[in-house]
Amino acid sequence: QVQLVESGGGLVQPGGSLRLSCAASGSIYRLATMGWYRQAPGKGRELVAVWRSAGSTDYADSVKGRFTISRDNTKNTVYLQMNSLKPDDTAVYLCNAAGKTDWITGFNSWGQGTQVTVSS
Repeated sequence: QVQLVESGGGLVQPGGSLRLSCAASGSIYRLATMGWYRQAPGKGRELVAVWRSAGSTDYADSVKGRFTISRDNTKNTVYLQMNSLKPDDTAVYLCNAAGKTDWITGFNSWGQGTQVTVSS
């Protein structure tokens, strides 16, 4: 099994910044992707940002230019730096990781989520 532990959420004023962290542990043979999704009350889950093992990243249009995803390869940890936060960014942010636990078996794991609230 692969476990994900998130940290870094909280309350911030509009225009402020937060940095989320997600650490993956367990039987990881290869990580293919690590990313962040979010879900606001009454809305569906949406992709915020994703890192791929090939080195590429993708972002939701609504966060481009404000959010940056990065990864520490030595720690199997991914970060989401969020700047210029807006009230519309308020949501539960969930970390996702996918890959293989051995050369045959795949995994797709989710963290518990961390609340981000942007409000004055």
